[in-house]
Amino acid sequence: MFATPAYAQTAAPGAGGADFFFQLIPLILIFVIFYFFLIRPQQQKAKQHKAMIDAVRRGDQIITQGGLHAKVVKVADDTVEAEIAPNVKVKVVKATIAAVVSKTEPANEN
Repeated sequence: MFATPAYAQTAAPGAGGADFFFQLIPLILIFVIFYFFLIRPQQQKAKQHKAMIDAVRRGDQIITQGGLHAKVVKVADDTVEAEIAPNVKVKVVKATIAAVVSKTEPANEN
């Protein structure tokens, strides 16, 4: 005669798969937004920083992440030797170089 409220609110047997798909759409959109606004720019910034560090050579003026301004005296694999004052040299890990202020011109091979 009358349908009970519990029976009236149940979903149709075949509608479960479509509901699951529509519930995934917001999650997929959130991931796409995170990728284009957070993940991708961070990857590009890291790639530019690595290229800048790989291009450091003797004579460049650098700024470290600690705020020291220095002139590169010697370049090694993972470190550079930098002069922060006349006759005061320190070893700096390449990854802690924040910026290259002025680059030296490459030596002429002539």
